[in-house]
Amino acid sequence: MAGDFILEMRSITKEFPGVKALDNVAFQVRRGEIHCLVGENGAGKSTLMKILSGVYPVGTFEGEIILNGQPQQFRSIGDSTLCGIAIIYQELAVFPELTIYENIFVGNEITEGMVIDWNETIVRAAEVMRRVGLNMDPATKVKHLSVGQRQLVEIAKALSKDVQLLILDEPTAALNDDDSENLLNLLRDLKEQGVTSIMISHKLKEVLAIADTITVLRDGKVIKSMDAREQKITEQDIIRYMVGREIENIYPARKSSPSKEVVFELRNWSVVDRETRREILHKVNLKVHKGEIVGIAGLMGAGRTELAMSLFGNVPGYEITEGEMLVKGRPMRFRHPYDAIENGVAYATEDRKGKGLILIQDVKFNISIAGLKRLVRGLVVNENEEIAVANRFKEAFDIRTPSVQTLVGTLSGGNQQKTAVVKWLYTEPDLLILDEPTRGIDVGAKFEIYTLMNQLVEQGMSIIMISSELLEVLGMSDRIYVMAEGTITGELPAEEATEETVMAMATRTREVPVR
Repeated sequence: MAGDFILEMRSITKEFPGVKALDNVAFQVRRGEIHCLVGENGAGKSTLMKILSGVYPVGTFEGEIILNGQPQQFRSIGDSTLCGIAIIYQELAVFPELTIYENIFVGNEITEGMVIDWNETIVRAAEVMRRVGLNMDPATKVKHLSVGQRQLVEIAKALSKDVQLLILDEPTAALNDDDSENLLNLLRDLKEQGVTSIMISHKLKEVLAIADTITVLRDGKVIKSMDAREQKITEQDIIRYMVGREIENIYPARKSSPSKEVVFELRNWSVVDRETRREILHKVNLKVHKGEIVGIAGLMGAGRTELAMSLFGNVPGYEITEGEMLVKGRPMRFRHPYDAIENGVAYATEDRKGKGLILIQDVKFNISIAGLKRLVRGLVVNENEEIAVANRFKEAFDIRTPSVQTLVGTLSGGNQQKTAVVKWLYTEPDLLILDEPTRGIDVGAKFEIYTLMNQLVEQGMSIIMISSELLEVLGMSDRIYVMAEGTITGELPAEEATEETVMAMATRTREVPVR
């Protein structure tokens, strides 16, 4: 019966130049459920939700939206908000310099006449903060909050507008395990309070833990909708519908083993914050062999990214106070990323959209930018050669794009990630540092990234992989270093590592000196 559904989207078709993003999609959400939407990057999940929330207004797509039994024509996000729909994106829309209460009511201010009633704003903010479990002073500036706490501010903002249907796009992608579990528990609490949720996620364990209904999209079409309350659903079931084939082992086997040759080494590597003199990294020692994948595990804030950036010559505000870096046995100290690139070291950042890619430029520009000097003739870039290089990498690594002249910002997350890695391959590095190489991409794209990593080390490259996904570290690494509070707390060969041993090392503490 139609009355069972808070939402029905009927015959939704959406086209972009050269691609049909959604093809006659029918999508239904029951009132008071948690409905998970899954699929590979580029399957159409975010596009469908942007239509629902008014980002893509009526007239830019075919089909109809029925909310609470009534046809809707959303011309903007404001229209959907008035109907009780709120969407929270992976890239949070908070204002760091504003307080929590200002962020919650920004654009929805409580006024008395022409003046904002700040007292009532603070009282109402505190009420909605209690609903989401954010036990802090409402006057705290958002810049002082963790990523998980900022996520709660976004949800509090939605609840302040009497949301009926809450859409979350990859809400746990940047959260640690504890914050992820807290968020899932909050969604369960909101369900009890009558809030319906739609969650897009690539984390299939979380999907199975929380979903009442799971809908799978592939190539812009609904492949399967499953009621998790009525049938037993496994990760393999979801993967099969997502990718159209079985993936028995998401971590592909490697054909070669690392050599004994050490290509990179750190000795007593220590870094402090220039302003506060607080120690960020403390006497870090590690080695990387030729053809080896070295995993670096640790909790959020352990110093993994700071370590990578410090050795790549890219940590403004930090100072290396002690230690030695050896590249192929030669002492090095990179003052700038250019020095690292020239000496065969590359770093693919965890923030591909903010720092890894230039989204308003095309694929060929992003592939060539790190090794641009190879294409310069005099003072001019040889564009024909640039296109040829980009096409070669596009074909070799299956970057799915209509053309290398397509804007990289329009690609799916998995293809953006491949582009972000490939741009460094063009510099022909001996050591490639991958920081969160599969964050925010689907299981099929992850398998492709893992396969690429294996190909690279089989060809003699070495990889340092930083990852918050412990199973990824265990599944892909030859050796594992564990970090906590800026130092190495343990080293394990992969065959001896377990989730329990790694987590035990990741939770060790030490005193952090101030110099």
